[in-house]
Amino acid sequence: MEGDALAKRGESGLSLLVGVDKPQGLSSHDVVNRARPIFGERRVGHTGTLDPLATGVLPVCIGPATRLDKYLTGHDKAYRVTMRFGFETTTDDAQGEPTAESSVPSFLEDEDFARPQVQALVGTHEQKPPAYSAIKLDGKKAYEIARKGGDVDIPTRTIQVLGAEFRTMAKDAETGLLTWEFDVKVSKGTYIRSLVRDLGRSLACPAHVLQLRRLQSGLVSIEDCVSLETLEALGEQAALDPVRVLGLRFAFADDVARFVESGAKLFPNQVVLRDAMGNSEMGTPQVDAQLDSCTSSAPESTEPPRDGELVSIIIANRLKALYRYDESASIYRPDCVFSTPIARR
Repeated sequence: MEGDALAKRGESGLSLLVGVDKPQGLSSHDVVNRARPIFGERRVGHTGTLDPLATGVLPVCIGPATRLDKYLTGHDKAYRVTMRFGFETTTDDAQGEPTAESSVPSFLEDEDFARPQVQALVGTHEQKPPAYSAIKLDGKKAYEIARKGGDVDIPTRTIQVLGAEFRTMAKDAETGLLTWEFDVKVSKGTYIRSLVRDLGRSLACPAHVLQLRRLQSGLVSIEDCVSLETLEALGEQAALDPVRVLGLRFAFADDVARFVESGAKLFPNQVVLRDAMGNSEMGTPQVDAQLDSCTSSAPESTEPPRDGELVSIIIANRLKALYRYDESASIYRPDCVFSTPIARR
């Protein structure tokens, strides 16, 4: 009962970021609803929608940390895709109804043919998002219009495929149809369902997404994430370090805490910049061993602040604020001050 009361008031006193390995069959909002009673907190949000079919990386913010949302969306993402040939669907994935169908040409079963086809995805594309998507048209979500049988005409968008690597091929156990599995890293706003649909069309064989697993979202990798069951067992101990996840340069500001608390500007001599932590490749864990992320012994940056640069401000080893440098005035201005500092693991 106490946890329910806290969840209603949103007064758990917690402020943290966790990574959830979203299971298949749940929407991203379902995950948020599961997290609320775990932390006794109403203010819970995710930073990147995954379709119910998809699994994998879903960053979730708890308490005042939900204000991180705008800083954690719009990053590159990496996926492991299973593409099934033979038919397209209304949703461009296995949950839709079959539409265009055809036999699967034998040349698609040649790995020497498949590998360069996947690698050729790398580059800039004009992509038309799926009709069943959350994109809003005249104030309504596209999938709501599509479900009612309405016409959905979503404008094309420019996307980038930053990396693509063929893994394996097989026959689907359910249908006996050919599948390709590959890894892909893409820019923000890319729909993997559309990417697979268009790849099938370019190969003269309709196709759709059979399985999809997000391996990485920004600087959060699948190795950073836990199942909902583990999240329930660990609670606060599952917290990720928001300073690493943001990937910004940072500064320890205990000496000027009173100014940060009040949202006052800071001068360059009050902000000792330290280099951003970690480096990330497609689907690989972070490497932070080169920095002591918990103490001010982390090495100072050799580069001066850049105009408009966003910086993480740490007080008492928690993320207290994000400040932006104004070169014209030679000061740091507050961009976001968290009422409750965000915990660091």
